[in-house]
Amino acid sequence: MEVLEKMIAVFLALSVLFSNSLSSVAAAFQFKAVYCTISNNCDCDFHPDLQGLEWELYRNVYGQHLAQEAVSERLADFINDASPEKPLVLSFHGSSGTGKTMVSWLLGRYLYGSAMTIPHVHRFIPTLHFPYPHRVPQYKKELKAWVEGNLTACARSMFVFDEMDKMPPGLIDVLVPFLGSSHVVYQTNYRKAIYAFISTAGEEQINRLALEARRAGRDREEIRLEELEDAIAQAVFNNSCNGFYHSEIIQEKLVDCFVPFLPLTRRHVERCVRRELCLRGQCHRRDIIEAITGAMTFSPEREQLFSHSGCKTVPAKVNYYL
Repeated sequence: MEVLEKMIAVFLALSVLFSNSLSSVAAAFQFKAVYCTISNNCDCDFHPDLQGLEWELYRNVYGQHLAQEAVSERLADFINDASPEKPLVLSFHGSSGTGKTMVSWLLGRYLYGSAMTIPHVHRFIPTLHFPYPHRVPQYKKELKAWVEGNLTACARSMFVFDEMDKMPPGLIDVLVPFLGSSHVVYQTNYRKAIYAFISTAGEEQINRLALEARRAGRDREEIRLEELEDAIAQAVFNNSCNGFYHSEIIQEKLVDCFVPFLPLTRRHVERCVRRELCLRGQCHRRDIIEAITGAMTFSPEREQLFSHSGCKTVPAKVNYYL
């Protein structure tokens, strides 16, 4: 297999360097695609730093012990499996500003070295990529072709679907063949891919349990994943405003983990403000920390326990006060 890899590298290099015809370059990539189809070694620039990721999650994702544990454990199990049975499929749920998008960016950073520039991390935003519900049939063809093409080029591709609450229902089910346990689909070996879905659906169930736990005197860290996964799955499946509404992905149990993000307390928001201040060299500004948290809205009205917007508006507020 090592010899075959070297032959492919030489063939690709020679085709690009010494040929003036586009057909030769296309043939080179077609040859690489054939190799990727029959092998498990098209890992591209995949250099996972699991220890670095785990440390970053615990250092900068506040109040989310469930997400920290679930993401770290599932990712380690998946990556350490030389021949996984299916892709890793994670679905992040919770209120705005609780860290869902940040965790998705950290995954890209610590799997490939950068979440912004690596071409193998593909991020989809419905309002940008799928804005017109009446074009769902067209979007399905385009999304299927995009995923298939990128998996052919890189078996270790990562696909992030943000704002699933704005995804046209029915569109995401085009991914069903890619998420199961078949070895090859559409002539593409795809079982090493990672999918992350981001949604606020399920926030009511998550926030209710967090509030009940607080009122019962339970420590936040005592809340277990098993208490929320089924409730989130049902909430997502039955939410007509969500891209997972009556989705085959949910029915076929293709999501490996529904990851809950708990609502943030005043202490967590203070830590967010302090982090932003430190990034600007202003760690000592306790007055700004108090001013920002004092201006934010917390609920329930009587107890004032959880931030309505989490840490989402903190960077803008820090800029304003500075």
